[in-house]
Amino acid sequence: MAEQEQTPLHPDTLAALEIIKRGVEELIPEEELIRKLEKSRTTGVPLKIKAGFDPTAPDLHLGHTVLINKMRQLQDLGHTAQFLIGDFTGRIGDPTGKNATRPPLTEDDVKRNAETYERQVFKILDRERTQVLFNSKWLTELGAAGMLKLAASITVARMLERDDFAKRFAGNQPIAVHEFMYPLLQGYDSVAMGCDMELGGTDQKFNLLMGRMLQQQHGQAPQVVLMMPLLEGLDGVNKMSKSLGNYIGIDEPATEIFGKVMSVSDTLMWRYYELLSFRPMSEIGQFQRDIEGGRNPRDVKVLLAQELVARFHGQAAAEAALADFEARFQKGAMPDEMPEFTLSADGDGMPVTAVLKEAQLAPSTSQAMRDIQAGAVRLNGEKVADKGLLIAKGDTVVLQVGKRKFARVTVA
Repeated sequence: MAEQEQTPLHPDTLAALEIIKRGVEELIPEEELIRKLEKSRTTGVPLKIKAGFDPTAPDLHLGHTVLINKMRQLQDLGHTAQFLIGDFTGRIGDPTGKNATRPPLTEDDVKRNAETYERQVFKILDRERTQVLFNSKWLTELGAAGMLKLAASITVARMLERDDFAKRFAGNQPIAVHEFMYPLLQGYDSVAMGCDMELGGTDQKFNLLMGRMLQQQHGQAPQVVLMMPLLEGLDGVNKMSKSLGNYIGIDEPATEIFGKVMSVSDTLMWRYYELLSFRPMSEIGQFQRDIEGGRNPRDVKVLLAQELVARFHGQAAAEAALADFEARFQKGAMPDEMPEFTLSADGDGMPVTAVLKEAQLAPSTSQAMRDIQAGAVRLNGEKVADKGLLIAKGDTVVLQVGKRKFARVTVA
């Protein structure tokens, strides 16, 4: 018997899927998401989209906003964001990726950080379509009996399947019993919230799937799991992190955000566009074609920097940051006289380390790398963090090493 043809998806569902899947690392399972979207479309009932944040640090950076941006995209499709502040689980400490038991936060720490989170997320989220929830509300009520019942829902062997627990166990590193509770409590949050989808980073897969399992055990339709990649920092290698100093904080001054975005390599710029910009991918694709046709990548990077500054500080601040950038770095607010070099590139550009050597700002490329690592190198006034930065053919830039060494370089 011939297979029945599948009913074509509604155009609105297809359009929503394209937006939802943008930049996504993994979606589990897509067919369930389609069913949920179709049901929401026909009933008019918005989906509940959960993303949880433990208030372990008071400031958000662009890496954190990858999830929040996706929530905003889902809000724009008509759905409800459930922004969960883990004021209860924050006192346990998420063991994900940790090789040691994390010290618990005090109640005052949690309260102070949570207030900062609330203020910051509404620079991105639509307040009217956002529920701000605190998991202490239901986890405190769960009590000792409820905790024991929850703990009985999974075995220790299954818990040790989690990569970080397995590594710590194999390495004879201690694992406190309360750390096993964290993924269970995160999963129970999904039960209490009745969410349809949970967002998280790729390092959260075990915890996110725990929510699906516990929802099924409680007779609920399991949530769809959507995992976003971890955003690379300014160095272009490691994930964005305050501890590594390669971050862009959303509360930083407008000129700092603008300058740091402009320091991102031309290659990494596209990653930032996909995960951080709200411009359609079709428009971003046109930018790429424009550059292939000879447009200066710097002009496209300016548009990204302006968009991000406007999001966190407003359009007037974005215009002022651009004017400041142009005044300082494009209109000669540098030493009036400096050595000038024209260097030939074999391909699309020249590595900054080679440029530093050829412009006599460093005796060798290895020393240039050390200078970058030490934070001593600036390009157009902005600190260079990426040792693999490529200066594009056709660009004229001002490079600085330390306080006194300058050179104006054209890569031809």
